[in-house]
Amino acid sequence: MSENQTQPQFALKRVYLKDASLETPAAPQVFTKAWQPEVNLDINTRSTSLDEQHFEVVLSLTVTVKNEGEAAFLVEVQQAGIFLLAGLGEAEAKHTLGAFCPNLLFPYAREAIDNLASKASFPALMLAPVNFDALYAQQLQQAQANGGETH
Repeated sequence: MSENQTQPQFALKRVYLKDASLETPAAPQVFTKAWQPEVNLDINTRSTSLDEQHFEVVLSLTVTVKNEGEAAFLVEVQQAGIFLLAGLGEAEAKHTLGAFCPNLLFPYAREAIDNLASKASFPALMLAPVNFDALYAQQLQQAQANGGETH
């Protein structure tokens, strides 16, 4: 092994709630109606380099719940983490930041959303697991289609 090669390293250094909000625009009337929710989940991720080896990854989830066609509540959570990545190739690092890290953050974000919904007096809202590898692959395909061929 040459001196400039580094063994691959990965570590989760910190997990934190960066931002959270809850809106209940239909309260208190929403509590007087039969509960048949329609749940919509929007997911977004972004990563920022903090230095050569540390990255902040932010998983943003927006959950809109409608009941009888009316917005019952809206929860937005930005769950973040600081990750150490070293010795990875560019493609491996992008995949790790775009799929693996959000996968680690998702259970924390899901718990935050469930807690906020419960505190607003709504039934538990346990979001189904998300396949971040598939979402990342889909983003790569869209980027290639929009930007031509990439290598």
